[in-house]
Amino acid sequence: MMEKFRGFSFTKHFKLFGILSLILVSVGLVSLILTVCGVQGLFNFDIDFVGGTTFEFQLPTQVDKNVTDRAAELFSQAIGKSPSSVTSSGSNGLRIKALELTDEEVEAVRNAVAQAYDVDIEQGYQVERVSASVGRDLSRSAFTASLVAVLLILVYIAFRFEFKSGLAAVCALVHDLLVMLSFYVIFRIPFNINFIAAALTILGYSINATIVVFDRVRENRKNMKTGNFAQIVDTSIWDTMTRSINTTVTTLIVMLMLLILGVSSIRNFALPICIGIVCGCYSSVCLSGPLWNLFSKGRAHRA
Repeated sequence: MMEKFRGFSFTKHFKLFGILSLILVSVGLVSLILTVCGVQGLFNFDIDFVGGTTFEFQLPTQVDKNVTDRAAELFSQAIGKSPSSVTSSGSNGLRIKALELTDEEVEAVRNAVAQAYDVDIEQGYQVERVSASVGRDLSRSAFTASLVAVLLILVYIAFRFEFKSGLAAVCALVHDLLVMLSFYVIFRIPFNINFIAAALTILGYSINATIVVFDRVRENRKNMKTGNFAQIVDTSIWDTMTRSINTTVTTLIVMLMLLILGVSSIRNFALPICIGIVCGCYSSVCLSGPLWNLFSKGRAHRA
């Protein structure tokens, strides 16, 4: 089936892919820059980054999806606000996270949940306030972790292939992260600790797909006696296309099941992963190889 489309050149149509990528990353990039400059409200920052209040209840019943959904409804009815997340903590633990609340709102939420589930306030309830300073520390840690990961990937790719290929791979990874940020802004996905896990997961997934393409480029540079570097890149991308599509589809099916059947906290993690999987496939196929060719200036291949 792929043979019908092998005449399509990814390197020749790189400008088209570049324009599409600029559109996809524009919202995330602009929002990131404005947020760094002090503009508030662009990202839906959760308690993990801006501070807030965490409730812990020990219920006399097992906590499942029905319980967490009802707890979220009780929270909204008690104070007229929505919680950031409602999750289980162990078999009988219920954890509710919300942005900063007043003492009166904390008491209203406590009473609503305690009365609904007959909770012993003395032994089965805890409340903790998370300061914004903790959120700033977490933000710095998240940025540092992502930066270190990208730099190590650059070193690895440059050592295994060449520096220009490493630079192309890093550009594709930054593209994937910015696309994820765009979706966080557009769909108002809670920006919490799940983003760090999702971002690092996508970095690993995307670079693995890119390495498969680059490995085939290295093999074809040895085996193809004619053709310039752009033709070698196009041939290598089509050689690995079936693998790229199959890996993406099978992984995406699993994450879609989590997105459809999971609780709210799982869905908030699964959605950016789904976005990152599709974006990682796109960048490894349409961007990384053509970028390597662009950085190499389409030099002629030498046998």
